[in-house]
Amino acid sequence: MRRSTFTTQGDAIVSGHLTRRLLQLYVGLALYGVSSALLVRAGLGLEPWGVLHQGLSELTGISIGVVSIIVGAAVLLLWIPIRQRPGLGTVSNVFVIGIAMDATLAVVPAVHGLVAQVPLLLTGVVLNGVATGLYIAARFGPGPRDGLMTGLHRLTGRSIRLVRTALEVAVVATGFVLGGSVGVGTVVYALAIGPLAQLFLRLFAIPQASEGSTVVAGSTPRKAILRR
Repeated sequence: MRRSTFTTQGDAIVSGHLTRRLLQLYVGLALYGVSSALLVRAGLGLEPWGVLHQGLSELTGISIGVVSIIVGAAVLLLWIPIRQRPGLGTVSNVFVIGIAMDATLAVVPAVHGLVAQVPLLLTGVVLNGVATGLYIAARFGPGPRDGLMTGLHRLTGRSIRLVRTALEVAVVATGFVLGGSVGVGTVVYALAIGPLAQLFLRLFAIPQASEGSTVVAGSTPRKAILRR
């Protein structure tokens, strides 16, 4: 009876943490799409990959959310030669962000004048930090673009900073040539997203020891055995 009781309690703990992780993953990805849409509507410049997405959208006439999905899927294919393994969060990232972005753009109109643009920009940047903290802390795998960065780092031996800088400069330059929006918002995002992501990663962190823990009980309770 005691073994059954402790096992049931352990299963409940595992289930609760898995539910929280899934909730954080999908809320975070959805909010990331919302935040990207707000940056578009602010009209003061987008985050690096957003510049590319907008440029391709202008070139093709496809919505920016669908372009985001296509680019994410294409980047994911690049994982194959560099031997990166996607997780649930990786695949979900491709689709959820683009869908949420287009849905937000459908209901949020463009704004004009700095009095409206600046608050919308700042809201988008902060919300992006919140979203980043939520979905990364869920620990279901990196997004396609982050995985490309870490894969190239491992393959080339170059520093993460150098690889990320090279990728984002290339992405921004390409997007700008295609008609993507580069401006003060791009600079604000670049300066703010690191500290914001770090803050919200700490806030939304889920203790590693709680992941996949199973309580084993005999005559007396024992420590949880972690299964990774």
